[in-house]
Amino acid sequence: MGLGERFRRFMYGRYGVDTLNRWITYLVLALMILQLFIRSFVLSFLELVLVVVCILRIFSKDIARRSQENNRFCAFKAKISGRLRREKNLMNQRKQFHIYTCPRCKQKIRIPKGKGRIEVSCPKCGEKFIKRS
Repeated sequence: MGLGERFRRFMYGRYGVDTLNRWITYLVLALMILQLFIRSFVLSFLELVLVVVCILRIFSKDIARRSQENNRFCAFKAKISGRLRREKNLMNQRKQFHIYTCPRCKQKIRIPKGKGRIEVSCPKCGEKFIKRS
């Protein structure tokens, strides 16, 4: 029986690597690079704690709990990346449009640039207000 087969048998019933573990690993690598420039006991301790957490998660036999942790992390990551994607989209639209917020319902409204002073009607609540485009 080779080393690979022994490791596979050892890992049977254990959780293994997931998205959260990969992100923890990336964070540890980033902290190590930061540690090259900023010598700090706190950074070293944080790196050590994160490495231990990562190893414990990989070898854990509580698969259901580790899976829940990973699902919560993936949901949080999707929420943040969706927000960043929306903000990037808004920044790209600002080249051609003014983006105003309705004073009543806070809905964002896109107005083409170069139309002068216009009356804007909110598509959500019907509030009318005057803005310069």
